[in-house]
Amino acid sequence: MKVLVIIPAYNEEKNIKNVVSTIINLNNPDINYIVINDGSTDKTLQVLIDNNYNFINLPTNLGIGGAVQTGYKYALYNNYDIAIQFDGDGQHNAEYIDNLIKEVENGNDLVIGSRFIGKSNGFKSTKFRRFGSKILSSLIKLCTSQKITDPTSGFRACNKRVISLFSDDYPNDYPEPDTIVKIIKKKLKVKEVPVIMNERKEGKSSINIIKSIYYMIKVCLSIIIASISTKGEK
Repeated sequence: MKVLVIIPAYNEEKNIKNVVSTIINLNNPDINYIVINDGSTDKTLQVLIDNNYNFINLPTNLGIGGAVQTGYKYALYNNYDIAIQFDGDGQHNAEYIDNLIKEVENGNDLVIGSRFIGKSNGFKSTKFRRFGSKILSSLIKLCTSQKITDPTSGFRACNKRVISLFSDDYPNDYPEPDTIVKIIKKKLKVKEVPVIMNERKEGKSSINIIKSIYYMIKVCLSIIIASISTKGEK
């Protein structure tokens, strides 16, 4: 299996070197990576250049959806079998990549790394965001009849079919819950696996309380629309 790790990065000059190093240190010749520099205004681009990393430089900020979709288009164009989303802020652990790959190889179309399966001491986000995640999880269950414990997880792997779908259509803002619903409604297989995530060490999240409220309203509406409008695979 030919695997691509897609790493979206916006103003991650203090994190991106460590993140890419964890992928390189896997020492797996079947796993490649591409950093999508999403119009960063700090020194992220210079770090990528100085270290001779593989990257695509977006001249303007497209947001997380546009950056990740760029990675999926790159994966489709270069005929990758599996694509993995891996955040550029250091919160994801590369040691779990093999677990995600195995579940895709076992026939699942989309595999999600979940912080909420099993008991662990890993970082599980703030109480406010965990509450929001439970609301989204309940709404997804209502719309699809499938329970997803970590609907906002950006640590995901998918096969060629989903790579093609995401490369053609991917939401701009906070896309994870929306795309989960679309994949399930297309009657494709979605599975979660337990992972442990880290707390961001450097920089700060761009999502504040106001954005979180906007996020909840927008995503809830988007989930409902996606569940109604998405047709199953024939």
